[in-house]
This record gives sequence, structure tokens and C-alpha cells, in this order.
Amino acid sequence: MKNNKKSPLTDKPLRNPGQSLDDEIDSLLNEDAATYIIASIFMTVLTGLEWWRWYNDLPYAPITYSVMTLIVATFSVYKIIKIKKKLKYLRQGRDGERAIGQYLEGLRETGCRVFHDIVGDGFNLDHVVISQHGVFVVETKTYSKPQKGEAKIVIAGEQVLINGSPCKSDVITQAKAEANWLKGVLRESSGKDIMVKPVVVFPGWYIDNTATSKSLNVWILNPKALPTYIENTPEVLTKEDMMLLSYHISRYIRTT
Repeated sequence: MKNNKKSPLTDKPLRNPGQSLDDEIDSLLNEDAATYIIASIFMTVLTGLEWWRWYNDLPYAPITYSVMTLIVATFSVYKIIKIKKKLKYLRQGRDGERAIGQYLEGLRETGCRVFHDIVGDGFNLDHVVISQHGVFVVETKTYSKPQKGEAKIVIAGEQVLINGSPCKSDVITQAKAEANWLKGVLRESSGKDIMVKPVVVFPGWYIDNTATSKSLNVWILNPKALPTYIENTPEVLTKEDMMLLSYHISRYIRTT
């Protein structure tokens, strides 16, 4: 019998904080890690059968199968250890995005619009905040802190120093590129040429913004400072502009 029913939902739902990282974690667990675990179990069972044949004086080749199992199991363990390390990194990043996303939700009480995990071509915007003070792209960087001692990030020119060591990724260039991409999306969809402010937040770190960092046109902050920075920015959008831009971002998310 033909099923002539369909879902009542005509559009995709908006995305949750850290959803892209959740998808990547699921892929690692359900595809990559599972493949190596199943391969090791399969070879172990085959080897057990060969030893059973040997024990019962049947035609057997347990040594061959043991060597094969050892090779497969060793390779699988190596790959699973690598996956485990990557999962730890991804989960920390996801939890950071979720925490910042939940924190940013409080901005709705001040009239802001907040969106999470906007997917682009091979990248994603962690969070976008739209207020009368402007449009802000918020990139979350959840880096591990030392167990003891100072946890300090210094912005020296265009370099981000984490406890004295250069940041592994070029967060400033990344943030600017994400802001420019969103600016282009909004220009194309709404016809408005809106400035988009790039922001990078480091949860749990003390940020020392030097005088030279002000010329970067990128805010690098502890997330707790973000509401104050937004509030101290001059108003550049009307409520009608906010509604228009929010509509176009929502449509982009739901139709992508």
C-alpha cells in the first residue's frame, strides 16, 4: 500500500551549539572506531576456530591466523588510540561551544537574536549574535588550561600567545574570514551591506589585550566580557534591520 503521508515539518530546525562537532564525534565512533573493533573481533574469532581445530586434531593453521590477528589487532589498537585522542579534543570543543551557546542565550533577554552552528562550505560559524549594536560572529576556542599556575592569553600584534606559546591555529585570520563570509551571505540574501564583527572567545582564560590588539578589528575575549563589549558598541541597526537579518539567517540555516 502506497504511503501518501509526509512530515508536517516543511523546513529544517535551527541548529544547536556544537552540532557539527557532535556529527563528527558520531562519525568517529560509529564508522571509524567501529570498523577497527569489528575487524579485531572477527580475526580473533577466526583464530579461535583454528586453535579449536588444532585441539581436535582437524586440519588447521593456527599460527598463520595468529599472526594475521596480531597484525590486525595491533593496527586497530593504534588507530583506536588516535581516535580516542581526537574524540577527547572534539568533545572538549563541543562542550565549550555548548557552554558558550547557553551563555549567549541570555542575550535574548536584551533583545538580541542568537544563532548557533551555521554551516558553510567546509567550515561552520559557532555562534552569531544580532543586536541593534551590530552583527557578531563568535568563534569558540576551548583550550586546556594548566592544572596549576597562570592561564593567560596575550594578544601581541597579530599573534595570540597562550601562556607564552603561539596559538597553534591562526584564530585571527579564521575569525575575519568567517565574518567576511557571513557579510557576503547577508548582502546576497538581504541586499544590505552590513559590517560583521569577528569575535574569538576563550572560556576560562584571562585575556590580556595589549594596545596593539585594538587595530586588529577582532575582539579576543573571555566570554563573560562579550555582553559588555556589545553594549558599549554604538547602535547601528534598527529593530526592523534585526528582524530582516534574522529572517535571512534562519532561512539560510533551514534550507542549507
